[in-house]
Amino acid sequence: MTMKKALTIAGSDTSGGAGIQADLKTMEELGVYGMTALTVIVAQDPHNAWHHEVFPIDTTLIEKQIDTVLAGIGVDAVKTGMLPTPEIIELAARKIKEYGIQNAVVDPVMACKGADEILNPDVAVAMRKHLVPVAKIITPNLFEARMLAGLDKTPSTMEEIKEAARLIHELGAEIVIVKVGGKLGFDTAFDVLYDGNEYRLLESEKIEPAFTHGGGCTFSSAIAASLANGHSVDEAIQIGKEFITEAVRHSFRLNQYVGPTNHTGYRKKLATQS
Repeated sequence: MTMKKALTIAGSDTSGGAGIQADLKTMEELGVYGMTALTVIVAQDPHNAWHHEVFPIDTTLIEKQIDTVLAGIGVDAVKTGMLPTPEIIELAARKIKEYGIQNAVVDPVMACKGADEILNPDVAVAMRKHLVPVAKIITPNLFEARMLAGLDKTPSTMEEIKEAARLIHELGAEIVIVKVGGKLGFDTAFDVLYDGNEYRLLESEKIEPAFTHGGGCTFSSAIAASLANGHSVDEAIQIGKEFITEAVRHSFRLNQYVGPTNHTGYRKKLATQS
């Protein structure tokens, strides 16, 4: 028996809802063998309103992890998540190019959910220069889209979102998906896709109330896993949308501070259709 394989280059979320934990759960649900290169450990302080503490991994160790997987095993797709320093961003991008990775999905994480400050002011600059150009698909949220596009404020209208997507595409990404979700007061949850030729709305049911911790990790990992499985780009994005929608539908509260998406949701949906 053989399995398709994917590598996530991302951080560890101690609570289990985001980061490599969410990535591996998602890949497993979609029948892909997931492997990891850990970039940072994120811990939460239960005595200080779940304040996030970020502990980057040494770049030498990250490089050894990446080489272990890409040189020693091989993959069908790579997904990047939290890359907390410019040096780590440059390393990840260089390795994607060095190994000729075609299915690279970039989730340009710049802050922990619930945190207001960017991980590092130079992160956006490094992503623009190194990481965006190697992305087959990049999935920024509204804040990340603002930073990558170099805008003065976070996009809040459809035209502003489209402009942000266009500017990010000009940096070299093949496909840009700006994640809007249920924000901005629309009746449906949606994201905006731009491929250099046209804009498309990726609409889905708006689920309320919902817990969304790890949602971005889950969405991008589902796309990466689907590409690894041999699906076309359009098919992979559609599976990603369906996967995250069901994960949010079955989300739950973990404690008073955090509620993760539920990675078994998509499987439950498929079971009802069989």
